[in-house]
Amino acid sequence: MKRGRRNVKQAASEQEFTLEECQSIAQVVSLRGSNQIEIMDAKGDKSLALFPAKFRESMWIRRGSFVVIDHTGKQKAQEAGCKVTSIVCKVLFFDQIRLLQNSPEWPQIFRDDAKPFQSSQIPVVNHGEIGSSDDGMPPLEANTNRLRPFGVQCDAETDSDS
Repeated sequence: MKRGRRNVKQAASEQEFTLEECQSIAQVVSLRGSNQIEIMDAKGDKSLALFPAKFRESMWIRRGSFVVIDHTGKQKAQEAGCKVTSIVCKVLFFDQIRLLQNSPEWPQIFRDDAKPFQSSQIPVVNHGEIGSSDDGMPPLEANTNRLRPFGVQCDAETDSDS
């Protein structure tokens, strides 16, 4: 029957595991769709990885999540010109990440990024004066789920420079 997904859920709940020779820890940079994700490995290189269909209904990932990837055919895929170079083997959860951070297997590049996002770190959008359209409401917090483009500037700043 559907033993595959049950085994995936049981494997995800395991606290301790060891990385094999062909596996490494990577961070999700962006979700591309069609079960493809962009990852950054321990060396800082970005590449595409395949998120298998067996994880589709049972595991959820988002930007900044940590995964274990299998990169056995990475060299062969790069030589052939394929963009997808690795496959996701396991999704790491908060408890597993916390245990791995203390082990030597955790990459040095992810040491600062793995700290949980605190509410005091959420940037608040400040538009200067509070207008009558605010109705005494507190200012809105910035949406942390979206990346801000580098070239975006407020219209108020460009008008004052003229």
